Amino acid sequence: CKQVLKNFNIDFISRVVQIGNVKDNNSYDFDYIKENVDKSAVRCINKDVEKEIIKEIDKVKSEGDTLGGVVEIRVKNLIPGLGSYTQFDKKIDGELAMHLMSIQAIKGVEIGIGFDVANNYGSNVMDEIYYNNEDGIKRKTNQLGGIEGGMTTGEELVIRCAMKPIPTLYKPLKSININTRESYSASIERSDNCAVPACSVVCENVVAFVICKYFLDKIGGDNLNDLKSNYNTYIKRLGDRGWKR
Repeated sequence: CKQVLKNFNIDFISRVVQIGNVKDNNSYDFDYIKENVDKSAVRCINKDVEKEIIKEIDKVKSEGDTLGGVVEIRVKNLIPGLGSYTQFDKKIDGELAMHLMSIQAIKGVEIGIGFDVANNYGSNVMDEIYYNNEDGIKRKTNQLGGIEGGMTTGEELVIRCAMKPIPTLYKPLKSININTRESYSASIERSDNCAVPACSVVCENVVAFVICKYFLDKIGGDNLNDLKSNYNTYIKRLGDRGWKR
């Protein structure tokens, strides 16, 4: 999917935002994340937060426990119009949420500022639309994470996913024998106590699958030459209406 979409300058990145109670509250430019995320063992680009995360992972591991966290996925250079505002089952945010929630251990998905929309007035949440001759039709903010009305806006896509801690522990949890109903401790089955960094990569590629599907549905074509031709026609039509890449 990424190999197809890179022909249209659509790029993906993911990072760890939080593990346990240790959180990176800073925002970063897409290219800065792209350049630095793989330099971190836990895919956290803030070095101070990275140290705290590693310390927390080691501490919890020594206690025989596990950690969950939050990952962020970003998509750059998306075209507007992917998805549908008329069909509930073709809303791109609904499709993204469904696919991401299908990943093992993902218990929550938010787009843009997500649940913080509940803490704000509408005037602070909505991304107002502006126009000038140089930039065309643009939004000065991206609170809604690049999706409105079930469709992409052309702004950067921003998604966050919450992963629960791994349930199999070195300090086994209580369960029951399904035949006798007697209590017993669950067996120890694995040694890793935090899979959040790996989860960020999985989520990134799931998002790529969904974006590629919607891109092909919108642009049409079963080979790259047709895709490029149809894409250029679509971009020209958008440009005639004031939108600029």
